[in-house]
Amino acid sequence: MDRITYIGHATLQLELNGLRLLTDPLLTARVGHLGRTSPPPDVAGLDCDAILISHLHVDHLHLASLRRLPAGLPVLAPRGAGDFLARHGFDQVAEMDAGEAVTLKGVAIEATPANHPNRHMPGRPRTRALGYVVHARRRVYFAGDTDLFHGMAAIGDKLDVALLPVWGWGPTLGVGHLDPFRAAQALDLLRPALAVPIHWGTYFPIGLRPFLPRLLHRPPRAFADYAAHIAPDVRVCLLEPGQALDL
Repeated sequence: MDRITYIGHATLQLELNGLRLLTDPLLTARVGHLGRTSPPPDVAGLDCDAILISHLHVDHLHLASLRRLPAGLPVLAPRGAGDFLARHGFDQVAEMDAGEAVTLKGVAIEATPANHPNRHMPGRPRTRALGYVVHARRRVYFAGDTDLFHGMAAIGDKLDVALLPVWGWGPTLGVGHLDPFRAAQALDLLRPALAVPIHWGTYFPIGLRPFLPRLLHRPPRAFADYAAHIAPDVRVCLLEPGQALDL
């Protein structure tokens, strides 16, 4: 059974053709000044064969969360991340550039471009952000963190599922992000059969949550509304953190 489980933020468990992947694991109750708005997942239930890392920002490459997973798992990450990960105990790293692919258990995983700034973070190398397409029985695109970009339409060759970010973790978005409207525009380029909004509502600045409750729930619903007008042939499935979808 092929299945997608939305863990929260950009973390998903993808079960495709018997291959289990975990994307951008963020599994703790707190990340700096951000608090999780739903209970953290049961890590013991997150079986996976490999980890996909889209980029090195702390809410996508979170070392404390990686250390909660079994040691020795293969990690697919942007080129330039390998030495950094090795210094922190993760030495099974396949560095990737957009257009390159790795095959695991007979399933090809292709790195794709992303439009997200590689701003400097102390102690971390600058690397390009990536998305990934999993070429299994069903073709699934995990966008990571991105805005619209030239060439996005080329990714959408018979996609079954697009996992698209529709917000972030605070009251505003910086450059290099999709908001609900632009994510719906991305659907018009990608043309998947199904879209699942991600990267919304799971983490929020501690203390601000009572003042901006709409931002915890509204972005994926606004995305679905925009998608109904911009890409009406695409089915949108809204998953709350912890919910799973059988494909």
